[in-house]
Amino acid sequence: MQRNASTQYPIMLVHGLFGFDSIGNLDLFHGVKQALRNAGAHVFIPYLSATHSNELRGQQLLAQVELVRAGTGAAKVNLIGHSQGALAARYAAAVAPQHVASVSSVSGPNHGSELADCLRQALTPGHLPEQVAAAVSTLFVEFLRFISGSPKIPQNAIAALNALTTEGVAAFNHKYPQGLPDTWGGNGEEQVNGVRYYSWSGTLQGRLLDEGPNALDPLHLFCRNFSRFFIREAKQNDGMVGRFSSHLGTVLRSDYPLDHMDSINQTTGLVRPGIDPVALYLEHAERLKQAGI
Repeated sequence: MQRNASTQYPIMLVHGLFGFDSIGNLDLFHGVKQALRNAGAHVFIPYLSATHSNELRGQQLLAQVELVRAGTGAAKVNLIGHSQGALAARYAAAVAPQHVASVSSVSGPNHGSELADCLRQALTPGHLPEQVAAAVSTLFVEFLRFISGSPKIPQNAIAALNALTTEGVAAFNHKYPQGLPDTWGGNGEEQVNGVRYYSWSGTLQGRLLDEGPNALDPLHLFCRNFSRFFIREAKQNDGMVGRFSSHLGTVLRSDYPLDHMDSINQTTGLVRPGIDPVALYLEHAERLKQAGI
């Protein structure tokens, strides 16, 4: 069946930590951008700092929202943010709601990440382990920038880590509460200041042997190992973000059988049998179209 994702406003896919648009033939949102375009959507991927605070990345996003609006003549955009990209999208919508039709959080740490909390505790501020981790992160980001041919923009791995902890996101939420649930694990308001808010995410489920080819994916194995650091949302997380921490606006579903990287169809489409992450984006674009945005 031919899908129709011709939304009224352009879609911007906003990457999270260590994100990029593409490296050679590898798209971060693997297959998503092209599938949306094939279904009639105008799709753009902004280039944000791979490591930095939520606010700075949000400011960068706003600047590129303006470029998309100027280039397309659209009054608004639909923002779909993965992981930390959801927080940048939330910032943009809170600061300039007149230019944002919707914010959709995909595996977004909207109440922080227990994994980030563990890393923050392990890396004592000002001490050698933190400095080494920051240096390694900077080198990795520079490597990604070099092979992707992206322009040089500010990076700050420690600012990114602080921004993703429970404490850091709580401070962010105090300033930008739009779409947040009033109760833990609940839904938030779907529409605030004219902006519609949605979210979806996944959880690690069952045994590794149940994952099919996904069991061979090194990123999936990392997520399963990272999952052990969760306490409040033990067995209710995707390896990097807790299920209920991801809730924002209308929660479409928060227990898809997806790890954190599966939700952007990585590694290059190697995901658990029976789930198609690309289809989730197409269905959501159709949802936005039906909502008239």
